Amino acid sequence: MDLDRAPRFRDLSIDDFTARLASAEPVPGGGSASAVTASLGAGLVAMVAQLSAGRPKYARHEGLHAWATDVGLELRDRFLVLADEDSVAYAGFAAAMKLPRDDDQATTARTTALQAAARTASEVPLRCMEACLELVGAAEALAGRSNVNASSDLNVASLLGEAAARGAAENVLINLPAVGDPALEGEWTGRVHDLLGEIESIASSTREVIAQGEPRDPLPEPDPV
Repeated sequence: MDLDRAPRFRDLSIDDFTARLASAEPVPGGGSASAVTASLGAGLVAMVAQLSAGRPKYARHEGLHAWATDVGLELRDRFLVLADEDSVAYAGFAAAMKLPRDDDQATTARTTALQAAARTASEVPLRCMEACLELVGAAEALAGRSNVNASSDLNVASLLGEAAARGAAENVLINLPAVGDPALEGEWTGRVHDLLGEIESIASSTREVIAQGEPRDPLPEPDPV
């Protein structure tokens, strides 16, 4: 697959994207699938916020709804960009793997290229995880402060964000050893586990609030995106 000539994933139909995912081609793979999954969760956050806006019952949360709409739409776009970036990053790593090892100079050049590609292939899903933290945070903020008829959609948004973060984490951790930088590997591994802990805690809180079905007090109005 020639990624330079391939359409962006956002420009494919769902059928085309999943067909590519199901093919023998290495990209798109789990990293892109995780990012696309998160984009669906972000879309649901925006949907729930818009289904809540303008309703007298939730009028005291109007600022939150406007903010969550903006956040959901921005994250939806960002995740789709990350889906493309992940495939490009992995393609770069795969290309580096095929570099010759005919002599010491070629072997050194291959190792350098592999380490650089592995760093990019780790950094992209790490950014996806960071965006997932924003996603589940927005969903949690809406829980108990949005249209109760869309509470299941909000729960799904949070679950998708958590699942996407777990998927992205796998891609970070599998690529990090090939970077050849133990200090960076330790730092980013710690960041992965910290992010997962935060995301899981927030997603769990969202589920609890939704299950209780009780309204919550307004949050301080956040700054616009």
